[in-house]
Amino acid sequence: MKYLDIENWKRKEQFYFFKGYDLPFFNICADVNVKPLLEFTKEKSLSFFIASLFLSIKAANEIEEFRFRLKDDKVIVFDKINCGSTVLNKDETFSFSYFKYFDEFYPFNQNALLVLDHNKNNDGKLHPHTGQDDMIHYSVIPWINFTSFKHARKLDKNDSIPKIVMGKFQKEGEKLNMPLSVEVHHALVDGIHVGKYFELFQNYLQEPLNYLK
Repeated sequence: MKYLDIENWKRKEQFYFFKGYDLPFFNICADVNVKPLLEFTKEKSLSFFIASLFLSIKAANEIEEFRFRLKDDKVIVFDKINCGSTVLNKDETFSFSYFKYFDEFYPFNQNALLVLDHNKNNDGKLHPHTGQDDMIHYSVIPWINFTSFKHARKLDKNDSIPKIVMGKFQKEGEKLNMPLSVEVHHALVDGIHVGKYFELFQNYLQEPLNYLK
């Protein structure tokens, strides 16, 4: 972890321009083709949820702007970020589960399986990790092929955690498209960075064998 030198940052003007906004987040929704990943996870008896979560957080970690966080008018640059996701409970409530990021899929998968197994008896408790910024918040809405998304939010000047939502698959020709919503703080992230994330994530989805060894 380190602090960014804001005064010598090429985005200094954009940072100060958007930092004071009441609602500084912007959201982009687009489709990604998950067919290669879905076929691979079925063939290897892997969890699609865990595999897609790993590839997504891997892509986010490789784009530096997704590791920026606001802290009292300063910008923290985390070395690595983890992920927290909503997980459906048996009684149709949901809980928050947290997954440590590993550079390789095998330890990430083993840890995620343990987390999900522990979550089975959550009894509807949320277990929020308040005050932890070195993560991305995920949600999974597998019942809806959405085209836009808006999150519930508290107005907190230090809240700068990106939020990513995955939706319901829909077949389109030879593709199996999944809607993906990415919400980021505009003082830290621009459209070009979100575009790089989508491109990198899609590359990982296309070649799962190379990244899920």
